[in-house]
Amino acid sequence: MGKPRATGYTNLCPCGSQAEFTGCCARYLESDAIPQTAEQLMRSRYSGFVLCNEHYLLDTWHPETRPSKINFDPEQRWLGLSVRATEAGMEADSTGLVEYIARYKISGKGYRLHEISRFLKIDGRWFYTEGRHL
Repeated sequence: MGKPRATGYTNLCPCGSQAEFTGCCARYLESDAIPQTAEQLMRSRYSGFVLCNEHYLLDTWHPETRPSKINFDPEQRWLGLSVRATEAGMEADSTGLVEYIARYKISGKGYRLHEISRFLKIDGRWFYTEGRHL
């Protein structure tokens, strides 16, 4: 079973990189390309949430902390992502932290998720393990 296509995004990537979606997170969401840094994985997972791509999100979640499914709220609209800081998480690292703020609305009310996410690299592939809300 292949990955679902992330239809509907032909312009800027939802991850906030200011790059075209096709040259940014689409390569991870729509093909077998693998993020090389923890920040790339975090940004692509944000895009996965924007596009409700459960397959990609579960596939990039560490098996020890991964839920059995993701319940998307049909009223939730993601508004933007701001990466605040990273610690390690580069190609040569095996662990990484990414601090970010994600803004969203549910039924017209605005929220923000401020989190430090932990990532672990196993056999050359990054996985999201957990997040600590700030």
